[in-house]
Amino acid sequence: MIHQVISDVTARIRERSVACRQAFLARIQRQAEQGKTRAALACGNLAHAVAACSSDEKGRILDMTRANVGIVTAYNDMLSAHQPYQGYPDQIKAVLAELGHSAQVAGGVPAMCDGVTQGQPGMDMSLFSRDLIAQATALSLSHNTFDATLLLGICDKIAPGQIMGALSHAHLPTAFVPAGPMASGISNDEKVKVRQKYAAGEVGRDALLEMECGAYHAAGTCTFYGTANTNQLVFEAMGLMLPGSAFVHPHSELRRALTAEAARRISAMIPGSPAYRPLSEVLDERSLVNGLVALLASGGSTNHSIHMVALARAAGLVLTWDDISDLSDVVPLLVRMYPNGPADVNAFEQAGGVPGLMRRLAQEGLIHMDATPVFGEMQDYLSRPALVDGQLVWQPVGESGDASVLSPSGSVFQATGGTKLLAGNLGRAVVKVSAVAPEYRVIEAPARVFSSQHAVEAAYKAGDLNQDAVIVVRHNGPAANGMPELHKLMPVLGNLQKAGYKVALVTDGRLSGASGKIPAAIHVTPEALHGGAIGLLADGDLLRVDAVNGSLDCLTDLSGRTQAEIDLTLEQEGWGRELFSVMRRAVSSAECGATIFD
Repeated sequence: MIHQVISDVTARIRERSVACRQAFLARIQRQAEQGKTRAALACGNLAHAVAACSSDEKGRILDMTRANVGIVTAYNDMLSAHQPYQGYPDQIKAVLAELGHSAQVAGGVPAMCDGVTQGQPGMDMSLFSRDLIAQATALSLSHNTFDATLLLGICDKIAPGQIMGALSHAHLPTAFVPAGPMASGISNDEKVKVRQKYAAGEVGRDALLEMECGAYHAAGTCTFYGTANTNQLVFEAMGLMLPGSAFVHPHSELRRALTAEAARRISAMIPGSPAYRPLSEVLDERSLVNGLVALLASGGSTNHSIHMVALARAAGLVLTWDDISDLSDVVPLLVRMYPNGPADVNAFEQAGGVPGLMRRLAQEGLIHMDATPVFGEMQDYLSRPALVDGQLVWQPVGESGDASVLSPSGSVFQATGGTKLLAGNLGRAVVKVSAVAPEYRVIEAPARVFSSQHAVEAAYKAGDLNQDAVIVVRHNGPAANGMPELHKLMPVLGNLQKAGYKVALVTDGRLSGASGKIPAAIHVTPEALHGGAIGLLADGDLLRVDAVNGSLDCLTDLSGRTQAEIDLTLEQEGWGRELFSVMRRAVSSAECGATIFD
């Protein structure tokens, strides 16, 4: 029996989305009715499409009874999570050739790493890269020579962008093919300790660099539960990849077998086949809610309060922060991964992984077991893959293998989920509470107002922040400077909290799944540039951040004040940022997905 709140939220998403969902489905149906689009191409079109192929490949692609799978890849060899994708296209092609089918790399999409660009000019383009990737994915598929789509992408904005773009071709069966996390390196506790010591001037750059290279040391996703791994968990819960495939190590035989199996299965689902299952049938309000529930139960990245709204809209579904908050009120926290606990994603995988979490959610009646995944049925997503005598099989997942990481039956780590909606006279915001100790969830303190994380860091180093304070960082919203993540703040605010001060953060910028112990009201909307009350604040104003009751207020009278004006030229030009001016002008609020698409 499904929980009543889960049912109610799903129903209201469906009801408020009737018009735009019908328009989306009608558009996709028109595309599907054109039949095998490759067959409709002119001879010259087809010749161009196969010109570089071998004679065998040409024969298969020009045979309209065979499947031709389009691969959209985010491969590059400087990002650890995407480097393993280098050989995937060749493996997929070889597997399909054995079946008489073919595959082509339809296109590549840009893949930038927030870990590389943190605190750098490139971070000001990071959020916009999601919509750019959506466009690039749609453009890659626009040759209309494909019968199905495989998406090779993992990290922060990349995977959400790919699914948004693939939804423009949602008449095609579509699946993600993940690559998995790197092996565990330095512990998360040690990582935080060294970063805080560096921020306090207690260790030098050499010690910091040695630690960072020990933490991020091999191919695969970073092992903490940030946005990249949240993508993988959430998209598996939505049924967008093979069951249990999210967190298998990149270089294992099991990973290779899963990649081959995804290729085989998707080639059997093409239009006209009995197993045809287009993306439009998979991504609906039930799969969306399943993903949100898994996000909340795992304490996942706050970036998904933006991404899930945007990708829902791409599927003709209208999702709101109120929906996410209402779900969070009834979805318990069932997973502890850093920053919600000391364990990393490899420990989670060993404890049962996504299938183990899905089993717990199914026990509690918190997911739609009648949703339609890409492969099989939702019951299959309560099973884990394994190689038995060289054969890939799925086995029902059992009880948690580590009760400190994945809660066993009958227990929870926290009665509510990891994300809370805040609303008050400062606007609306989200806060990740799963890593915040109860005694820090309500902070009332004077404001210290800044316009950049660099200014906060400088004030801290000058000794000007040794007080109870709500740190306000404004003019960092999507329209102002692309809404960069503000991770330079975390070691600074962590040290202030450790010193005994009551501290919180209020910003129209972003953090992510890496945000931890500090109560942080982020994604404040309206943002300062669009007249939000955050732009009226001054040092000394008394602010209250209440992550228990869900309020965000200035207790000082703001009447008669005018918006602070700031020159954003240096944050909008140079290093390629000037090329994104059209996005800054067109972007919606964080609450509406921070997207340029209607």
